[in-house]
Amino acid sequence: MKHKTVYTYTLLDEMMASPTELLSQERRTYQLDRMKAGLKAIETGELPVAHDWRVCSDAVNIMETLVTGGIWKDCDGDDVQITDADRLIPDAIAGLAMAGKRKLDGGHIRLDGPGIRAIRSILEDYEVMLSHLSARSIIRAHRLTERRLQEILRGRGHKTDITVMAL
Repeated sequence: MKHKTVYTYTLLDEMMASPTELLSQERRTYQLDRMKAGLKAIETGELPVAHDWRVCSDAVNIMETLVTGGIWKDCDGDDVQITDADRLIPDAIAGLAMAGKRKLDGGHIRLDGPGIRAIRSILEDYEVMLSHLSARSIIRAHRLTERRLQEILRGRGHKTDITVMAL
């Protein structure tokens, strides 16, 4: 039996989302709180779990979509100014890959210093994006990211994609 992928957002969700208003404060807070809790667990938690790694990875992957996909215009059409996500993304990806490798090698999911700094900065930039981009832009970034990740899992990724299959 073929596995049906369930996505967080549908095309209808994207089309119905406001092109001029932000994602609701409740949804922005929920996303950021989950991502920050995942990072905190990886940094200082007794035993970080795969979910902690996954929510940090979500933040990095969504930011990568926002940066590489050119979804930078805020609700007024101005460019959103963030630090240096284009340089932080490779560092964050490398940090998460190393943390996943540590787990696969029998250790715990832990980021090294550069990985922690990169993920923290990515979360700060993502918070800026959430406070400037329209709900439609954020939902579009989520949709594009989920679909890209599904392509990677189906073996149709790019040479530069890093995949950690089983944490």
